Amino acid sequence: MADEPDETPQLDVPVGMFEDIEDLKAQVAKLTALVRTLAGGEGDEPGEASADDAETVGGEAAAEEDDGEEAWQYPPFILLLDPPEYDDELRALIEWVEGVLVPGYLAEPSAEARWCHLWWEHPVAIARLHAVWLAWQELTDPASCGYTGPSTWHRDHLDPCVRELRSSSGPFAGCTKGEHQIDHRMPGLVPSAWAMGES
Repeated sequence: MADEPDETPQLDVPVGMFEDIEDLKAQVAKLTALVRTLAGGEGDEPGEASADDAETVGGEAAAEEDDGEEAWQYPPFILLLDPPEYDDELRALIEWVEGVLVPGYLAEPSAEARWCHLWWEHPVAIARLHAVWLAWQELTDPASCGYTGPSTWHRDHLDPCVRELRSSSGPFAGCTKGEHQIDHRMPGLVPSAWAMGES
């Protein structure tokens, strides 16, 4: 043939390199076939995916990313929510505080350890208790934090929150049995976690 050189160049190539090149060629061929199968264009040349194929693959990837974000998204901080999401989150928070926190951790209120039975009327209390509740949801799950999570929750979240809320300068400072620092709604109008199904 006219295209062939007159003499073959002498290349100093290590003996095992030809085998490595053949292995690489086989791997590239497998990956090319896999890409063609996934793209749905078995007759196309490598790198020649049609615009429709690209849109389909891109759309599926975007849908998977959206699903992944929703599946792993933590609940947002309550003060960033608007109704009706805020109302739903507040009802769930009330249920947790009244069902877990109050009976399990809060002794009888006193001048040194204040508590307001209408705590959800105090935005600062809502913010602090919601943050503690979010931490509780994460740190009481052994799958995400091991078995030291509850200890961390008590030390780093619950204890500082309760100290701040019940201190003499906290949000309940003016709340005694007959007086309140802020105007409370009548008890019949207070949102209740137990009355969610009645409306």
